[in-house]
Amino acid sequence: MLIGIDKLPKEGLRICKDFDFLNLDLVEENAVFLDTTHAEMVVRKIGEEIWIKGEIKARLSFICSRCLTPYEFPVCSAFDLVYLPEELDLIKDELEEDDFNRLFYYSGQINIREVVLEQLNLTFPMKPLCSERCQGICAVCGKIIQDGKCSCLVGEPDPRLAKLKNLLRDKS
Repeated sequence: MLIGIDKLPKEGLRICKDFDFLNLDLVEENAVFLDTTHAEMVVRKIGEEIWIKGEIKARLSFICSRCLTPYEFPVCSAFDLVYLPEELDLIKDELEEDDFNRLFYYSGQINIREVVLEQLNLTFPMKPLCSERCQGICAVCGKIIQDGKCSCLVGEPDPRLAKLKNLLRDKS
């Protein structure tokens, strides 16, 4: 969905739309959409700047990094963006420090679909976890450790490695 900058009304443009993205569009390779992505935003032109303020909502499924089980990841994120015309991108050496966090629009238009997808990808955690207390998988049997318990007995470390362990401890 392209918005022509010259065609924006003075009072701004209100957008309320559902987007169907492909799972391949996401930066998290194991993420899967469970529903469409809903976005509500207002686009305003103030001088040469384009202000986009909005909110996105989505439901995705992630794979936990510790226990490898899928879990639902709801997204409800607000964003506030400022775009400058492409001419300012060419002279960004002369821009003030406050302008470095701003984006640029090219050819007199902004692709709202790309804006929503970018904001959605920015909400993802660096390491997806089903819960902060997730213990992961047992190194012995491979089963998911629940409530901090596993029935496996972890044996004593190999005595031949004790000197190596002491050496590493001394260096710390």
